Amino acid sequence: MALIDVAISCLNSIREIEEDVKDAIVYIDAGCTESFQFVGAFPLFLELGARAVCSLENMTSLDAVADWNSKTDCANRIVIMTSRLLNDAHRYMLRCLTTHEGVQRCTVFTSISEGSHSAIPDLPLGPDAYREYETLLVQDYNEHTKKSDKISKDKGVSKFSSALESLTMEPIASENVDISSGGAEGLVVSVHHFPLIICPFTPRAFVLPSQGSVAEASLSRQHEDSLSFGLPPISTGSMSDADDVPSGATLTAHFLYQLALKMELKLEIFSLGDLSKNVGKILTDMSSVYDVGRRKRSAGLLLVDRTLDLITPCCHGDSLFDRIFSSLPRAERFSSQAQLKQGVPSINRPSLDVQVPLGELLNEEPSKIQDSGLPEGIEAFLRGWDSYTSDPKNGSLLNECDKKSTTNWTELLNGSLVATECFRGTPYLEAMIDRKTKDGSVLVKKWLQEALRRENISVNVRARPGYATKPELQAMIRALSQSQSSLLKNKGIIQLAAATAAALDESQSAKWDTFSSAEMMLNVSAGDTSQGLAAQISDLINKSALAELQAKKNEKPDSSSRGLLSFRDALLLTIVGYILAGENFPTSGSGGPFSWQEEHFLKEAIVDAVLENPSVGNLKFLNGLTEELEGRLNRLKSEETKEIPSDDQLDIDALDDDPWGKWGDEEEEEVDNGKADESYDDMQLKLDLRDRVDSLFRFLHKLSSLRTRNLPLREGSLASESSFPGDPSGNKGLLNRLITKVLSKQEIPGLEYHSSTVGRFIKSGFGRFGLGQAKPSLADQSVILVFVIGGINGREVLEAQEAVSESGRPDINLVIGGTTLLTPDDMFELLLGQFSHF
Repeated sequence: MALIDVAISCLNSIREIEEDVKDAIVYIDAGCTESFQFVGAFPLFLELGARAVCSLENMTSLDAVADWNSKTDCANRIVIMTSRLLNDAHRYMLRCLTTHEGVQRCTVFTSISEGSHSAIPDLPLGPDAYREYETLLVQDYNEHTKKSDKISKDKGVSKFSSALESLTMEPIASENVDISSGGAEGLVVSVHHFPLIICPFTPRAFVLPSQGSVAEASLSRQHEDSLSFGLPPISTGSMSDADDVPSGATLTAHFLYQLALKMELKLEIFSLGDLSKNVGKILTDMSSVYDVGRRKRSAGLLLVDRTLDLITPCCHGDSLFDRIFSSLPRAERFSSQAQLKQGVPSINRPSLDVQVPLGELLNEEPSKIQDSGLPEGIEAFLRGWDSYTSDPKNGSLLNECDKKSTTNWTELLNGSLVATECFRGTPYLEAMIDRKTKDGSVLVKKWLQEALRRENISVNVRARPGYATKPELQAMIRALSQSQSSLLKNKGIIQLAAATAAALDESQSAKWDTFSSAEMMLNVSAGDTSQGLAAQISDLINKSALAELQAKKNEKPDSSSRGLLSFRDALLLTIVGYILAGENFPTSGSGGPFSWQEEHFLKEAIVDAVLENPSVGNLKFLNGLTEELEGRLNRLKSEETKEIPSDDQLDIDALDDDPWGKWGDEEEEEVDNGKADESYDDMQLKLDLRDRVDSLFRFLHKLSSLRTRNLPLREGSLASESSFPGDPSGNKGLLNRLITKVLSKQEIPGLEYHSSTVGRFIKSGFGRFGLGQAKPSLADQSVILVFVIGGINGREVLEAQEAVSESGRPDINLVIGGTTLLTPDDMFELLLGQFSHF
């Protein structure tokens, strides 16, 4: 039986639209860009005959001449692919059409189905959303064209863009494009569904594009059981009303339904968690009697709420994949100017496109790279492109261009990770995500050595067997990149090795290891007493605040380079500590897991840390107070500076603390009154700060109650087990425990099966005669799709595959999916950032 490969399925879906792509300019939005980078789709578009693939949000008229296939005629067809709702992408599509005025046909592919557009209440499109939008887009295009023509005639200027005229260096005759009678009205627009816009890390692990509508949609509304707009609410067992289902649940259900249809899977749906049950119910309602007769491969779908296990994505586990995505910079997120919809914001999730610093690694030895001729080729490209927008007579501009191209050519070598790049048939990312840090880095080193042997390149580097270090990987990368042919031939392993070397850099690995050690200590303390755990958390807060204060005094604000934790990092560890405390000491305090005295010390530590460093980050509980706190700190610093006399002014009177010598000075009395007012303001500011800190701890109490309030975790069979002190990675995550129990056919509390329409009919109609349908089991399915609503991380994918391997069921084809990829920094933003529910 063939294995499911989501990456290949994405490429096959692109091949199915070959007729639309051929001889067309393809525009893709930011979400599609993320997806197509991972699947390596850009060469496929060239193979299918696309003229160019361009950014939808950053489109210009110059896109018409960036022709891969060297066509001499003007493009009259445009294909737009978007991962957003049609109304959200409308302004970009309209701008695209009005810029390319010679377009006669526009084909739009969206990953959001018609059912999704009509199911969300605040959207203007109905059940026939695609046809309605085709009409609306043509109407807006015609209206915009008429207004542009009127403005052009009134001003007596050409309606063509000046950038295109400067590029061709000759005037364009207006008769080349006829829009007076049939051009605008003759535009043909068609909208189609393209469901497989996903980001596959491996053939069997994927997430949704971070800048797509599904990932950006809210997963909860603000109420007493919610934690963040980007996370499902706590599963207390109370199902939401149909009208109260968040848009993220609706879009997720429609995506999974269309994904199953595209991959020809007949789903048996199971859910764990309140929001997952809502999604499962929507999925079940969308299934019809017509699906039964089709020949489909049976598969089990397990929906899981992220809120059932928050500690796994908050922790720094032993995963090279997670280290890379946490250490490397991400591409800048395109500003979508998301607006509030029914009071619920869109979630600005970080881009999934990591920027691999290959150029920095190569630039450390510029002499060798200069000999390869690679910079000259890149510089010639830059000079050729910039010559269209620069005046040849202006020598200063050319010199500036030369400097820019010479200085920044290495930035063009920075690349992204591609899931379809393989080593002898084994995808690089799949092999890496299935291994821990040490094994994964050694495997990357082995691949580099194999590539060097194939290229007959020798490297003089001292290597330790069984280990991989940044200097070793760096030397191999440089040797493999000296020639252009070798660089292009081995680009996949070179990019992955550069990402691994950056993650193993001391500045990054030291902080990750410090986090891991701190989490291990919290785990050990949680198995002892609440006093010990509270003392550990307080110590982490005080040490981090002291380290930042010392770094500021030394004018070295970046303490992370030495592996030290910042106050922001200490707050993330506080979240971990409170979740652990709630699992081990659920009844220690009246409102939380610690006693009043223990929590009082924690509050005072946070208050003192904030007073010393108000600008600690984008913390929601400090909204509105940050500027006042910074003003107070600056005022205190200026007063300290005034009180410290210079060496030449220092005399015996300066050491006299007796204030009676100035008792009759009226100006001194005014100063004293001013100081009294400032002292009152400081007191009021501290009271306001303590109120904010109290609200923070009420939120921490909610996190500590996850085990008691989440129904599936109350009985303890799915709750995290206590780890032993020698295990640096802590406990196994929820997915590992859940899949282990599923494959061993153990009873899972809270797991709900969603019967299909026909199944419910058989159960109600024939059950009275003893012919009822038996409840299926997930373990009986050869294909199991686990989708975590809220997101996953690399460690969970590794642990899920380990659970399958340990089960002795090699026939199981397990596919892991999630809303997004979560790092500890992402969890901090969701829980304490602007999308948190305080």
